[in-house]
Amino acid sequence: MGKRDELIAKYADDLKNKCKVTPDMALLTKVTIGCGPSIYDNDAQTVAASDKDELERIKNNFLVKKLGLKDGPELMAGINAAIETYGKSERNKFRAVFYYLLVTHFKKASVYK
Repeated sequence: MGKRDELIAKYADDLKNKCKVTPDMALLTKVTIGCGPSIYDNDAQTVAASDKDELERIKNNFLVKKLGLKDGPELMAGINAAIETYGKSERNKFRAVFYYLLVTHFKKASVYK
């Protein structure tokens, strides 16, 4: 099993156990691949959910640019819903899992087809 496959298995475990979500493995794999090399970087592989600048970057670069959503208050509401689902007390929120939660929240899996 390669490094990416190991990470995808770890992300699936987080979705099942921390988020109480049954992952669509094909979609999770595509979202993980879409994260690029950041999944291998100790700092970039996680989301700093308490950092307002980081959340703005996710909103602008992922939700608006990647998923093609219109900017508005519902985007930050979706980000906050993903934080709640992952658990506020969970320090290590993996970027691929967080993005997966956002993709499913906004029903944008079609972006990854």
